[in-house]
Amino acid sequence: MYHFQKQLTKSLFVPVIPSAILIILIFSLDYFQLELVEKFLLFAAFIIVPLVILLLKFDEKSPSQRIIYTAMKWFQFPAALLALASVMSSNMWGLAGTSIPGMLSLGWLLLTLLLGIYGVTTIMIHKGKAADMAIGAGLIYFFIGGIWFTLYQYQWTFFQATPATHALSSVHFHFSSAIVPIFIGMLGRIMTKKNWYPWVVAIDIIGPVLIAIGMIFSKPIEYIGVTLFACNIAIYTTYLLTYLKRNPLYKKAAVFLILSCLAFYTIVVVSMFYPLLKRKFDLTILDFIPIYGALHAFGFVLFGLIGWIYMIGALKQKKIYNY
Repeated sequence: MYHFQKQLTKSLFVPVIPSAILIILIFSLDYFQLELVEKFLLFAAFIIVPLVILLLKFDEKSPSQRIIYTAMKWFQFPAALLALASVMSSNMWGLAGTSIPGMLSLGWLLLTLLLGIYGVTTIMIHKGKAADMAIGAGLIYFFIGGIWFTLYQYQWTFFQATPATHALSSVHFHFSSAIVPIFIGMLGRIMTKKNWYPWVVAIDIIGPVLIAIGMIFSKPIEYIGVTLFACNIAIYTTYLLTYLKRNPLYKKAAVFLILSCLAFYTIVVVSMFYPLLKRKFDLTILDFIPIYGALHAFGFVLFGLIGWIYMIGALKQKKIYNY
């Protein structure tokens, strides 16, 4: 078991080290004159997506899925570099207003298309299984995020939505919309099946669509989508913590998954106290966006992915994970 954990740690961290160093530089150096939303998009491209691909390696794959998976694994880093070049060309290289940023973004769009195709095949292979529908939907949402990113880099108007809305929509689909269904799907694969679980999956698939529609057309629809989505995450985190308490053997996985859950609860607490903090310290929503973004991206999403990789890897080693 120790040898397996050592090998798993190596397979987890070594391929991501160059990307992690680059992301640290992007967030810390003044040289990278990028919008915060663009930095989070690059964090998804260089860190989150490779971890998702690593998580998928534990699945049993059809011949077509093995081809798609190999293509995703080898093309991910070049596609992320093209995404970086795209945002730098529009912000730092004086190419804003040209077609160059949009053309460079097509590499990332292709990578997310591969993720979406893999998601469709997952749904088709595991017909009728709610957990796999959730995972497949999450992968498809990456592709929708890639579409919004390309629209943003081309600076096109779509349904009267501004490019800034395109950027926010891309972040939404690269993080919450894609990751939460994958997390809930992974939980569904290992949990004792409950009759309420398919409803959680259904809401989890519909929620991101409502949020995206609301961001463009209607604030009330957006609020409904956000509320449903937040309730789903609350159900997921509560059940996950209960599962970890009943199964204390997966200590390394538990550490990261508990931190992920705590990050979500911290977001909830900060949101509840936002009106008070805003009045007392004269803060605006713009002051809270970096806090929300960091807690969600670095806390809930990153720790959650690492935790699930350790969890599924350990279950696979014990031959009690058959997917």
